[in-house]
Amino acid sequence: MMERWGIRARVTFVAFVPMLVVALLMTVTHTGLRLSDLDQALRARAHAHARQLAAASEYAIFAGDRETLGQLADALMLEDDVAAIAILGADGQVLARTGRFATRMPPLPPYPTPVQELDTAEGRWLRIVEPIRPSRLPATDVFGSAGLEPAAGAQPPLGQLVLDMSLEPLQRRRSELLWIAAGWLVIVAAGSLLLARRMSRSVSGPIREAAEAVLGIGRGQLHRRIRISAGGSLRALAEGVNEMAGRLEDAHASMARRIDDATAELRARKDEAERANLAKSRFLAAASHDLRQPLHALGLFLSELSQQPLDAYSRQITERITASTEAMEGLLDSLLDISRLDAGVLTPERSVFDMHAKLEHIVAGQSGAASARGLALRLHCPPCWALSDPLLFERIVANLLSNAIRYTPQGRVLVACRRRGDRLRVEVRDSGLGIAADDQQVIFQEFVQLGNAERARDKGLGLGLAIVRRLADLLGHRLALRSAPGRGSVFAVELPAAAPPLPAQGEREALALGHFGDLRVAIADDDELVLGALASLLASWGCEVTAAATADALLDALSGAAPDILISDLRLGGTLDGLALIAAVRALPGLGALPAVVISGDTAPESLARVQAAGVQLLHKPVRPARLRALMHRLLAAR
Repeated sequence: MMERWGIRARVTFVAFVPMLVVALLMTVTHTGLRLSDLDQALRARAHAHARQLAAASEYAIFAGDRETLGQLADALMLEDDVAAIAILGADGQVLARTGRFATRMPPLPPYPTPVQELDTAEGRWLRIVEPIRPSRLPATDVFGSAGLEPAAGAQPPLGQLVLDMSLEPLQRRRSELLWIAAGWLVIVAAGSLLLARRMSRSVSGPIREAAEAVLGIGRGQLHRRIRISAGGSLRALAEGVNEMAGRLEDAHASMARRIDDATAELRARKDEAERANLAKSRFLAAASHDLRQPLHALGLFLSELSQQPLDAYSRQITERITASTEAMEGLLDSLLDISRLDAGVLTPERSVFDMHAKLEHIVAGQSGAASARGLALRLHCPPCWALSDPLLFERIVANLLSNAIRYTPQGRVLVACRRRGDRLRVEVRDSGLGIAADDQQVIFQEFVQLGNAERARDKGLGLGLAIVRRLADLLGHRLALRSAPGRGSVFAVELPAAAPPLPAQGEREALALGHFGDLRVAIADDDELVLGALASLLASWGCEVTAAATADALLDALSGAAPDILISDLRLGGTLDGLALIAAVRALPGLGALPAVVISGDTAPESLARVQAAGVQLLHKPVRPARLRALMHRLLAAR
């Protein structure tokens, strides 16, 4: 139990208990001796009274003088503790008696015990029986002759004296002594306790103060110091703790300065990184815009060229140029997707769709690439329905499948879907190179490609998984990866399952993408090459085209004829951009609901947000002619 005591309790115990034991032993010893002395003094006084009275009664007994015996007894009764006296003759006859005996008087010889202690209902008594013996007197004649020798042998007693003394005064004195001893013991104990507590306070106080100071220092109160009030080891302890606190405070201040310096440096580097990221975004937006302009024109010219009669060799070259253009367009589309996701302008449009049909469509689109690499591409998906944005989800799985095919030298690729409770888990499994654990988070960053230090074009830009991660976060789908080097990879996407939708009412409207038949189209683009290519393509579709490089020039050209649809670049020369041009044209009489399309190579997030806020259809350069034609039909049909 003492292991749990504090230092103050221990010091108090060590100082108090020995002192209390010593005081108790001294009190008990002194009181015991005093009680013994009282008892012996009482007995000695009783014997002295008995002997004196016996000696004084000798001649009165011898003479038979009872009156004198009574006077002697009455004189002794004046003592406080003498209770009764009786003088008996040799024959047992009571010659004198005074006081009240506790019990009957003893008989004549044989003599009883000279000293007895009697306990009665009235108290305790001490009885002394003293024989009255004749004095040994010298025998001389009247003429002074020599004395005669006494007869040999003891002479019989003349009688006996019985003396009863009360022990109550002795008991009271004993009680007084015990109470006095107990009082002194209490006083000594209280004084010892106070002294012990003061000693413990003087010893434990500095230690407790040191402990509290150390605890406060441990909690960060480095300014805490101990008041030095003791000497010896306690003083050394206080000085040591103060020195330790001072060094810790200096170290903390130094560390705080270093942290502040590091924080300032980190903040500077963060600002620098943000500026670099902003510069990168601006560079990508500018580079994307500048690259899309000629690529857009090239696609339009190729589309128009493919409609012309060509020989086999020319058509083969045209097809190769078209394939290269489409590859360049795919790379730019990846940059555009990153910009749109970073800008937050993509809004998911969730709906219920057939998962089996969707995966079957994705696998069919990648089957050619898998066959070209000699890979076995399989699909395993039971009939099921999912709730998500079908287009964005298709982009996620298509990117995962494209990566699996690209990084699997041989073997197979499996696209599988299985149900887990109220969710669907879509997995893309491959038997490719695998990914080390340290790289499994890095690969979701932009422009990161493992094993492509030479940046080969056929391995993409390293944006596919970055787009997958952003799309999964946007849709709220859980994205998981399990892989090991040499054992392939498993990418998984979990999304909510759904019940099959009710059969659609009516038939979907089908739009025939045929000849537009003298459709009046107004176009504006600050790039003369793009403007000429787009005008030529629309004219080949049978459209009546009004083209201009600036918004003001187009507005002047439209003063006499109202268009059926307006197609404009976002950036235009002059004071108005594409959105301002659309607003100005729609402000003309009768053109408030004019269909309009913005075609832009600008991928800056703020530009994308502006177009989305304006509610205008947006196509990104380069635009495939078939996509532009389909959008024109849809806008005209909606009108």
